[in-house]
Amino acid sequence: MSKLAKLAKKDLPKPLPLKKLLGPSFILLGLGLGSGELILWPYLASNYGLGIMWGALLGITFQFFINMEIERYALITGESIFVGLARKLKKISPLWFILSTLIPWMWPGIIASAATLLAHVFGINYSPILPIGLLVLIGVVLTLGPVIYKTQEVFQRTLIMIGVPFILALVFLFAKTPDWQNLAVGLIGKGNGFWFLPAGISLATFLGAFAYAGAGGNLNLAQSYYIKEKGYGMGKFSGRITSIFTGKKEKITLEGTTFDCTPENLKRFKLWWKRINIEHGLVFWATGAITMIILSLLAYTTVFGTSMLQGVGFVINEAQVIAGETFAALGTAFLLIASAMLFSTQFSVIDATSRIMSENLVILSPKRFKIEKLPTFFYLFLWLQIIAGVIIFSLGFTQPLMLVIIGATLNAIAMFVYTGLVLWLNLTNLDKRLRPTLIRIFFVSAAFIFYGVFSFFTILQTI
Repeated sequence: MSKLAKLAKKDLPKPLPLKKLLGPSFILLGLGLGSGELILWPYLASNYGLGIMWGALLGITFQFFINMEIERYALITGESIFVGLARKLKKISPLWFILSTLIPWMWPGIIASAATLLAHVFGINYSPILPIGLLVLIGVVLTLGPVIYKTQEVFQRTLIMIGVPFILALVFLFAKTPDWQNLAVGLIGKGNGFWFLPAGISLATFLGAFAYAGAGGNLNLAQSYYIKEKGYGMGKFSGRITSIFTGKKEKITLEGTTFDCTPENLKRFKLWWKRINIEHGLVFWATGAITMIILSLLAYTTVFGTSMLQGVGFVINEAQVIAGETFAALGTAFLLIASAMLFSTQFSVIDATSRIMSENLVILSPKRFKIEKLPTFFYLFLWLQIIAGVIIFSLGFTQPLMLVIIGATLNAIAMFVYTGLVLWLNLTNLDKRLRPTLIRIFFVSAAFIFYGVFSFFTILQTI
């Protein structure tokens, strides 16, 4: 790998108003809607009750603090977290991130779940042709969108603004006082006859759900791209990925730009930091936590205790209960919104993973893989993943929940690795006045230990 150039120096731009900062967290939230929020946590709640919901709340809280450290680095340096880590770890870093992104995320369980629900809505038999068609549609939309970031932001924001209020209304319609009481004690770990973990629960499934309490896996690291493309801080001086067919080319730089810690720049940094914490706290943490909790509560109130539910069948069962106790159209609307959320998650996942792998390819060998060709590499990885998904479906791996759990478990291990690396980078490469505080160090360190311990015991249980 060629030596990365030193960071250029400019003054930190003036902080944008909060309303102009909204956006990146919608994309990151959308990355988790169809995995942890809609599938894994409601699946666990429908089978084991609400005593496991402490894990959802703790998981997304950990991710909030991890994500803010990722944003800290990009805000200050104007480059992605991957470039920062490559400055410390050389070739090891880009190789690891390419492999730890491709292997966990090539399992297309999310789009298989979307296809399963759509097949039920339209009364047709599930066939691999349906998820394959949806994968190809995602590839076409991402390929033809003029500016990839804008395409995603509009898509995710619209869906969240429609879907979350709809599901919240269903919860208030179905949940009774005892259900809310069970949820309240479940958030502190008390279930029906157990504390924290019920007997018989699969550690792999719980770890996967914990990792997907938010975005999950290396996807959290893609937040450094989204805040750069939104123009946060020093990201204003970076280019954006545009369509190779319909977009206007923008100059993209691998290495970033930073600032001297003058009194004025430090004052601006504090205001930037305050506002982006509010943006991420409101959109990602609060909205994400509420969405996971209400979806799990809805699953609990509609189908808990009926039988040990398998796969994503519990979502279809939920819709049947909703239709039976209200009217058919409401059950259908629930399935359509759920399938749209799953589709949007797969949409965002393919985008984020393609960004991660394409940039790390350039970092690995900047002379061979020119930064100017980054959009081309992005689309190569995008279609490579779609082809991989087609092959997996063609080989007979069609069970949505199994595919989701495989990917989630692998992503939890990846999170254990990069959580420690991100904290280490910010504590060693940034000016002391810009480094994380003790409370943030505590939460990120706790996440690192938690992911590590659970990954170890999950591997032992699997062996």
